[in-house]
Amino acid sequence: MTMHPSERIVILTGAGISKESGLDTFRCAGGLWSQVRIEDVATPEAFARDPGRVQSFYDARRRGLLEQAVRPNAAHEALAELERRLPGEVLVVTQNIDDLHDRAGQGNLVHMHGELLKARCTRCEAVVPRRDDLAPDPRCPACGAQGLRPHVVWFGEMPLEMERIYAALAGCELFVSIGTSGNVYPAAGFVREARAAGARTVELNLEPSEGASLFDEAVYGPATRTVPDFVARLIAGR
Repeated sequence: MTMHPSERIVILTGAGISKESGLDTFRCAGGLWSQVRIEDVATPEAFARDPGRVQSFYDARRRGLLEQAVRPNAAHEALAELERRLPGEVLVVTQNIDDLHDRAGQGNLVHMHGELLKARCTRCEAVVPRRDDLAPDPRCPACGAQGLRPHVVWFGEMPLEMERIYAALAGCELFVSIGTSGNVYPAAGFVREARAAGARTVELNLEPSEGASLFDEAVYGPATRTVPDFVARLIAGR
């Protein structure tokens, strides 16, 4: 594992940061999980039972992500600017499977729940870029098997790069949680890890998360307002 001892700021982002870019959140009123059951589309068991349905669900989300109107918003751009101003000090950990942080120019970025625009082969484990539908022919370009699945972490699977994330939390001085409900673990526990390391903790969200009492500071409102404002204050204080 590569150590990054200078990552003094760890930022966790959730679906709320992408909502103003036109992407659906999961757990708010009318969100994705009110429209479809997790057990039907977001577990290994669902994929084994009905791979076509699971592929179609993620194909639709992939097409939505690639619509011309969907683009990084001011919150994504502010975090990318923070990284440019404080090179080597900022790590963004996102629960989102969209590529909006990437498009905004975020370089030091962990997609802990995978990436919608990639696919993974269940046979050879190759991870490959994928912008087209996976159904009905999920053929792997590496081994030729019809074994491609979305490169997305489903419920019951281990999130990616957890060792790196926990190492960063153990050494950070500031932890910021943006646009996340605070009820999906292990990400919901990151604030406790940061507090145990002595970090200052800040929540930027549309409304208080389930772990709101664990934050030293909280600002509530749309991400396109709260995140640029917070980043500006942070840069001005350096």
